[in-house]
Amino acid sequence: MRVSLFISCLVDQMLPQAGVAVVEVLTRLGVELRFDAEQTCCGQPAFNTGYRREAREVAARTLEILERELGAADYVVSPSGSCVAMVRKHYPVLFADDHDLRARAERVGVRVMEFTEFLVNVLQVEDAGASFAGRVTYHDSCHLLRELGVSAGPRKLLAKVRGAEFVEMERPDVCCGFGGTFAVKFPELSAAMAEEKVACIERSGADVVVACDAGCVLQIAGLLGRRGAAVECLHVAQLLRGWPERHAP
Repeated sequence: MRVSLFISCLVDQMLPQAGVAVVEVLTRLGVELRFDAEQTCCGQPAFNTGYRREAREVAARTLEILERELGAADYVVSPSGSCVAMVRKHYPVLFADDHDLRARAERVGVRVMEFTEFLVNVLQVEDAGASFAGRVTYHDSCHLLRELGVSAGPRKLLAKVRGAEFVEMERPDVCCGFGGTFAVKFPELSAAMAEEKVACIERSGADVVVACDAGCVLQIAGLLGRRGAAVECLHVAQLLRGWPERHAP
């Protein structure tokens, strides 16, 4: 299996350890990896903020790069459900008035996969060979759940982590408050939503909370850190790689 990695802006700039973990997990599973250093933003921040013309320009460039990569790879895989949702669900809408671009976007979209979606649905892997001694809970990232319909897959992967006890938090599908530019434009609302999410995490008794989008990880980890909480927040790839730095008593 040949895969081209599409590393999101947030992973590239703010959470590179998640990108490294994706590489390590896929390599361990025998996947041949490629990476195009010319890739940039998928255009989602501009799209969600209403700057459709600017988003279209960025998206057209990304579409060109993804097409080029899919000439040598079976799939494009990203550690970001929100970026995958942008390409798969919103590129056809963004290019609705251009038959050629829309058709190209639709052809590319079916081969762009979120990391856990690729593991479970394409590789048909549930046991990624990871281990962790502690309790793990899972936060459903909004775009991954609501736009891509991915919910069971990440839980199957976490349930197979050796030594880990998987527990569901209350209201795992409620937004953490990041929401891309929402957190910047409405910081008070964003912080209040994060407080509710962190309260649910802490009541679960988990040692680690896992999410599949870097934005969620940064939002939740930031508040956990400010509160001095004992719970850590990781991207799912970090836990599936193996997390030797953290062990429950």
